[in-house]
Amino acid sequence: MAGALRVRELGRVAYADGLALQHEVVAARRRGACPDTLLLLEHPPVVTLGRSHKADHLLLSREAMTARGIELHEAARGGDVTYHAPGQLVGYPIVDLDARGARDVHAWLRTLEGLVGEALEGLGVRWRRVPGWTGVFVDDPRSAAAGARARKIASIGVGLRGWVTCHGFALNVDLDLAGFEAIVPCGLHAVEMTSVARELADRAPADLGARARTAVREAFERGLGKEADFESADAQRGEAERSGRPPG
Repeated sequence: MAGALRVRELGRVAYADGLALQHEVVAARRRGACPDTLLLLEHPPVVTLGRSHKADHLLLSREAMTARGIELHEAARGGDVTYHAPGQLVGYPIVDLDARGARDVHAWLRTLEGLVGEALEGLGVRWRRVPGWTGVFVDDPRSAAAGARARKIASIGVGLRGWVTCHGFALNVDLDLAGFEAIVPCGLHAVEMTSVARELADRAPADLGARARTAVREAFERGLGKEADFESADAQRGEAERSGRPPG
Protein backbone atom coordinates (compact mmCIF):
# COMPACT_ATOMS: atom_id res chain seq x y z
CA MET A 1 0.00 0.00 0.00
CA ALA A 2 3.02 2.31 0.08
CA GLY A 3 2.72 5.71 -1.60
CA ALA A 4 3.21 9.34 -0.62
CA LEU A 5 2.37 10.18 3.00
CA ARG A 6 2.39 13.54 4.79
CA VAL A 7 2.55 13.42 8.59
CA ARG A 8 1.40 16.47 10.55
CA GLU A 9 1.95 16.66 14.32
CA LEU A 10 -0.57 19.15 15.68
CA GLY A 11 -0.19 19.03 19.46
CA ARG A 12 -3.39 19.45 21.51
CA VAL A 13 -6.49 20.24 19.44
CA ALA A 14 -10.11 20.62 20.51
CA TYR A 15 -12.22 17.76 19.17
CA ALA A 16 -14.45 20.03 17.06
CA ASP A 17 -11.41 21.71 15.52
CA GLY A 18 -9.81 18.34 14.77
CA LEU A 19 -13.02 17.20 13.11
CA ALA A 20 -13.15 20.34 10.97
CA LEU A 21 -9.53 19.83 9.93
CA GLN A 22 -10.28 16.23 8.97
CA HIS A 23 -13.15 17.39 6.75
CA GLU A 24 -10.85 19.93 5.11
CA VAL A 25 -8.07 17.42 4.41
CA VAL A 26 -10.52 14.73 3.24
CA ALA A 27 -12.02 17.17 0.74
CA ALA A 28 -8.55 18.13 -0.48
CA ARG A 29 -7.53 14.48 -0.82
CA ARG A 30 -10.65 13.67 -2.82
CA ARG A 31 -9.80 16.54 -5.19
CA GLY A 32 -6.25 15.27 -5.50
CA ALA A 33 -4.99 18.52 -3.94
CA CYS A 34 -2.86 16.83 -1.26
CA PRO A 35 -1.22 13.45 -0.63
CA ASP A 36 -2.41 10.87 1.87
CA THR A 37 -2.04 12.51 5.27
CA LEU A 38 -1.68 11.35 8.87
CA LEU A 39 -2.80 13.86 11.50
CA LEU A 40 -1.26 13.16 14.92
CA LEU A 41 -2.67 15.03 17.90
CA GLU A 42 -4.17 14.95 21.38
CA HIS A 43 -7.65 16.02 22.45
CA PRO A 44 -8.82 17.58 25.71
CA PRO A 45 -11.14 15.20 27.63
CA VAL A 46 -13.98 14.14 25.33
CA VAL A 47 -16.29 11.16 24.86
CA THR A 48 -17.19 10.37 21.25
CA LEU A 49 -20.14 8.29 20.08
CA GLY A 50 -19.72 6.09 17.01
CA ARG A 51 -22.55 5.15 14.68
CA SER A 52 -23.29 1.89 16.51
CA HIS A 53 -23.10 3.23 20.08
CA LYS A 54 -25.67 2.25 22.70
CA ALA A 55 -27.01 4.72 25.24
CA ASP A 56 -26.30 2.41 28.19
CA HIS A 57 -22.59 2.45 27.33
CA LEU A 58 -22.46 5.97 28.77
CA LEU A 59 -22.07 5.41 32.51
CA LEU A 60 -22.36 9.07 33.48
CA SER A 61 -25.04 11.57 32.57
CA ARG A 62 -24.21 14.40 30.21
CA GLU A 63 -24.43 16.75 33.19
CA ALA A 64 -21.97 14.67 35.22
CA MET A 65 -19.52 14.57 32.32
CA THR A 66 -19.78 18.33 31.89
CA ALA A 67 -19.09 18.76 35.61
CA ARG A 68 -15.91 16.70 35.15
CA GLY A 69 -14.83 18.79 32.17
CA ILE A 70 -15.58 16.05 29.61
CA GLU A 71 -17.17 17.07 26.31
CA LEU A 72 -19.54 14.78 24.40
CA HIS A 73 -19.60 14.52 20.59
CA GLU A 74 -21.19 12.26 18.03
CA ALA A 75 -18.71 10.97 15.45
CA ALA A 76 -19.35 9.74 11.91
CA ARG A 77 -17.22 6.64 12.36
CA GLY A 78 -17.80 2.98 12.98
CA GLY A 79 -17.69 1.56 16.46
CA ASP A 80 -19.25 2.42 19.78
CA VAL A 81 -18.24 4.89 22.49
CA THR A 82 -14.68 5.93 23.28
CA TYR A 83 -12.75 8.41 25.40
CA HIS A 84 -9.95 10.82 24.48
CA ALA A 85 -7.77 12.88 26.81
CA PRO A 86 -4.28 14.36 27.04
CA GLY A 87 -1.69 11.61 27.17
CA GLN A 88 -3.48 9.65 24.45
CA LEU A 89 -2.04 9.84 20.93
CA VAL A 90 -4.82 10.17 18.36
CA GLY A 91 -4.11 9.46 14.71
CA TYR A 92 -6.36 10.39 11.80
CA PRO A 93 -5.02 8.74 8.61
CA ILE A 94 -6.68 10.34 5.58
CA VAL A 95 -5.86 7.84 2.87
CA ASP A 96 -7.30 7.24 -0.61
CA LEU A 97 -7.82 3.47 -0.57
CA ASP A 98 -8.97 3.46 -4.19
CA ALA A 99 -5.76 5.13 -5.36
CA ARG A 100 -3.82 2.45 -3.49
CA GLY A 101 -5.85 -0.37 -5.02
CA ALA A 102 -7.09 -1.38 -1.57
CA ARG A 103 -10.87 -0.90 -1.49
CA ASP A 104 -11.40 -3.13 1.55
CA VAL A 105 -12.44 -1.54 4.85
CA HIS A 106 -11.79 -4.67 6.91
CA ALA A 107 -8.28 -4.93 5.49
CA TRP A 108 -7.77 -1.24 6.35
CA LEU A 109 -8.75 -1.89 9.97
CA ARG A 110 -6.27 -4.75 10.15
CA THR A 111 -3.62 -2.48 8.59
CA LEU A 112 -4.18 0.14 11.29
CA GLU A 113 -3.96 -2.50 14.01
CA GLY A 114 -0.70 -3.77 12.56
CA LEU A 115 0.92 -0.35 12.23
CA VAL A 116 -0.04 0.70 15.77
CA GLY A 117 1.18 -2.71 16.96
CA GLU A 118 4.49 -2.18 15.19
CA ALA A 119 4.90 1.12 17.03
CA LEU A 120 4.13 -0.60 20.33
CA GLU A 121 6.77 -3.25 19.70
CA GLY A 122 9.27 -0.43 19.18
CA LEU A 123 8.28 0.96 22.58
CA GLY A 124 8.73 -2.40 24.28
CA VAL A 125 5.09 -3.52 24.52
CA ARG A 126 3.99 -6.80 22.93
CA TRP A 127 0.60 -6.68 21.24
CA ARG A 128 -2.05 -8.97 19.81
CA ARG A 129 -5.39 -8.95 18.06
CA VAL A 130 -8.51 -10.45 19.61
CA PRO A 131 -10.71 -12.30 17.08
CA GLY A 132 -14.03 -10.55 16.58
CA TRP A 133 -12.91 -7.27 18.19
CA THR A 134 -11.34 -4.27 16.49
CA GLY A 135 -8.42 -2.64 18.27
CA VAL A 136 -4.99 -3.41 19.70
CA PHE A 137 -4.51 -5.48 22.86
CA VAL A 138 -1.55 -6.30 25.09
CA ASP A 139 -0.01 -9.75 24.69
CA ASP A 140 1.61 -11.21 27.80
CA PRO A 141 1.02 -14.15 30.20
CA ARG A 142 -1.42 -12.16 32.36
CA SER A 143 -3.75 -11.79 29.36
CA ALA A 144 -3.81 -15.58 28.89
CA ALA A 145 -4.63 -16.44 32.51
CA ALA A 146 -8.00 -18.02 33.18
CA GLY A 147 -10.65 -15.38 33.74
CA ALA A 148 -8.31 -12.50 32.85
CA ARG A 149 -9.79 -9.58 30.95
CA ALA A 150 -8.19 -8.61 27.66
CA ARG A 151 -6.15 -5.42 28.13
CA LYS A 152 -6.90 -2.91 25.37
CA ILE A 153 -4.26 -0.31 24.62
CA ALA A 154 -5.55 1.27 21.40
CA SER A 155 -9.03 1.82 19.99
CA ILE A 156 -9.80 2.03 16.27
CA GLY A 157 -12.83 3.38 14.41
CA VAL A 158 -12.91 4.66 10.85
CA GLY A 159 -15.16 6.48 8.42
CA LEU A 160 -15.11 6.81 4.63
CA ARG A 161 -15.86 9.62 2.20
CA GLY A 162 -15.91 7.87 -1.14
CA TRP A 163 -12.88 5.66 -0.61
CA VAL A 164 -10.94 8.26 1.39
CA THR A 165 -10.59 7.29 5.04
CA CYS A 166 -11.09 9.48 8.09
CA HIS A 167 -11.06 9.05 11.88
CA GLY A 168 -8.59 6.34 12.90
CA PHE A 169 -6.91 5.22 16.13
CA ALA A 170 -6.36 6.33 19.73
CA LEU A 171 -3.26 4.94 21.46
CA ASN A 172 -3.19 5.20 25.25
CA VAL A 173 0.31 6.44 26.06
CA ASP A 174 0.35 7.97 29.54
CA LEU A 175 -3.14 9.35 30.11
CA ASP A 176 -5.14 9.04 33.33
CA LEU A 177 -7.10 5.82 32.75
CA ALA A 178 -9.74 6.83 35.30
CA GLY A 179 -11.47 8.77 32.52
CA PHE A 180 -12.62 5.49 30.99
CA GLU A 181 -14.87 5.00 34.03
CA ALA A 182 -17.38 7.29 32.27
CA ILE A 183 -18.06 4.71 29.53
CA VAL A 184 -18.07 1.06 28.52
CA PRO A 185 -15.06 1.38 26.19
CA CYS A 186 -16.05 0.44 22.65
CA GLY A 187 -19.05 -1.34 24.19
CA LEU A 188 -16.80 -4.16 25.46
CA HIS A 189 -17.62 -5.09 29.06
CA ALA A 190 -14.93 -7.79 29.23
CA VAL A 191 -12.06 -5.40 28.46
CA GLU A 192 -9.65 -3.56 30.75
CA MET A 193 -8.17 -0.35 29.35
CA THR A 194 -4.43 0.05 29.75
CA SER A 195 -1.64 2.33 28.55
CA VAL A 196 1.98 2.16 27.42
CA ALA A 197 3.06 3.81 30.68
CA ARG A 198 1.14 1.26 32.76
CA GLU A 199 2.55 -1.68 30.83
CA LEU A 200 6.14 -0.44 30.99
CA ALA A 201 5.80 0.63 34.65
CA ASP A 202 9.26 1.60 35.94
CA ARG A 203 10.74 0.98 32.48
CA ALA A 204 8.79 3.92 31.02
CA PRO A 205 11.16 6.71 29.90
CA ALA A 206 10.62 10.30 30.98
CA ASP A 207 10.04 11.33 27.35
CA LEU A 208 7.51 8.56 26.64
CA GLY A 209 5.08 10.88 24.83
CA ALA A 210 7.72 12.05 22.36
CA ARG A 211 8.95 8.51 21.80
CA ALA A 212 5.43 7.29 21.15
CA ARG A 213 4.84 9.99 18.54
CA THR A 214 8.10 9.09 16.81
CA ALA A 215 7.37 5.35 16.91
CA VAL A 216 3.89 5.82 15.41
CA ARG A 217 5.08 8.27 12.77
CA GLU A 218 7.90 5.99 11.66
CA ALA A 219 5.66 2.90 11.58
CA PHE A 220 3.15 4.68 9.34
CA GLU A 221 5.89 6.09 7.13
CA ARG A 222 7.28 2.60 6.63
CA GLY A 223 3.87 1.04 6.09
CA LEU A 224 2.15 3.68 3.98
CA GLY A 225 4.74 6.06 2.63
CA LYS A 226 7.48 5.39 0.12
CA GLU A 227 7.75 9.18 0.19
CA ALA A 228 7.33 10.84 3.60
CA ASP A 229 6.75 14.51 4.36
CA PHE A 230 6.87 15.26 8.09
CA GLU A 231 5.58 18.52 9.57
CA SER A 232 5.91 19.02 13.32
CA ALA A 233 3.66 21.14 15.52
CA ASP A 234 6.57 23.55 16.03
CA ALA A 235 6.97 23.99 12.27
CA GLN A 236 3.26 24.62 11.86
CA ARG A 237 3.22 27.20 14.65
CA GLY A 238 6.08 29.03 12.92
CA GLU A 239 4.23 29.04 9.61
CA ALA A 240 1.05 30.23 11.34
CA GLU A 241 2.91 33.12 12.95
CA ARG A 242 4.34 34.13 9.57
CA SER A 243 1.00 33.90 7.78
CA GLY A 244 -1.29 35.13 10.55
CA ARG A 245 -3.38 31.91 10.26
CA PRO A 246 -4.01 29.43 13.11
CA PRO A 247 -1.94 26.20 12.92
CA GLY A 248 -3.60 23.18 11.35
